[in-house]
Amino acid sequence: MKNQKKKNDRIFSNKIVAIGKNHIITYPTPRNLSFGWSFGVLAGLFLVVQIVTGLFLAMHYIPHVDMAFASVEHICRDVQSGSLVRYLHANGASMFFFVVYVHIFRGLYYGSYMDVRAGTWIVGIILFVLMMATAFIGYVLPWGQMSFWGATVITNLFSAIPIYGPMIVEWLWGGFSVDAPTLNRFYAFHFLFPFILAGAACVHLAALHSVGSNDPLGLGNIEPLPFHIYFTTKDVFASFAYLILFIGITYFSPNDLGHPDNYINADSLVTPAHIVPEWYFLPFYAILRSIPNKLGGVLAMFGAIVCFAILPFLNTATVVSTPGRPYFGFAYWPFIGNFFLLGWLGQQPVESPYVGLGMAATFFYFLFFLVLIPVIGNAENKIFNYRNLNRI
Repeated sequence: MKNQKKKNDRIFSNKIVAIGKNHIITYPTPRNLSFGWSFGVLAGLFLVVQIVTGLFLAMHYIPHVDMAFASVEHICRDVQSGSLVRYLHANGASMFFFVVYVHIFRGLYYGSYMDVRAGTWIVGIILFVLMMATAFIGYVLPWGQMSFWGATVITNLFSAIPIYGPMIVEWLWGGFSVDAPTLNRFYAFHFLFPFILAGAACVHLAALHSVGSNDPLGLGNIEPLPFHIYFTTKDVFASFAYLILFIGITYFSPNDLGHPDNYINADSLVTPAHIVPEWYFLPFYAILRSIPNKLGGVLAMFGAIVCFAILPFLNTATVVSTPGRPYFGFAYWPFIGNFFLLGWLGQQPVESPYVGLGMAATFFYFLFFLVLIPVIGNAENKIFNYRNLNRI
């Protein structure tokens, strides 16, 4: 028995093994965590899926305007299991964003942005921005109609920035229009960004483990359990369930989440009737289009993401979790519905009544962050005397 103990001590004296033990095996975790907390693990899983499938696609892809589209077709038609890898990568991006959106809104519901976890939240939003940038430049690489015109529209937005805007656009393009240098730059960035994303994910995880996970009730005094085997089992089950859904979509509906125009080779002389980005950009695209002024639209679109980042500074509530806040839920659920509405409006043509609805939805989006969150927090503190509670 003593020999076995000495052997275990030698094993855990290794720094790498000790880190794994502290952050995976013995990491203290609130015992009442639900499956909602498994979405962080799912996000890490799909980051790995995207990196692995992307590396295989990079072996056959040619970043040249005359051969990019044909190289993607070559991957799907001629490379063994190429179509499977390509659709795993394309649909994996959608599954990745779905997981991250649920992860963010779960954090918003349970107050994961408050107090000691503010740093973890801000790093997470930076991760989200990196994801969006990586996904956008990756969407350009197939060089289909929607890829080309999406790149043209989005990169042109930077021209609205006073003084330096045209210089930024010219640098992104590598010239005076979206062309071969643009594709080369985007390919290089798309290869690099996932590894930066992985590094930022490690920082996010380290920040989380430095303060610990919050529990659904927000009490902070729930007796913890070791992460393994109680929560590793739960996360493994959630991962297998989500992978089954992912594989089902990839095999039986591989094109349902994409746009059919992207199966047409890019043509700078033929503008699509309606330029629509991927579904995970639609809410922010709707905000962009709801502002008549170009610079105002750009500021609103980026401001919509910044609102998430500054949420810890807007918060005035004392109680962490929404189940313990009588009034916040009345604003939270309409906000979620409004976010879905913005996603739907983002794929509609710019005409009445969609323009008016987009303006109203954009107004409520910013109202929620800049007015309702601080006002409701203060109201709950005064009405229910929450100020006397110890902040968690």
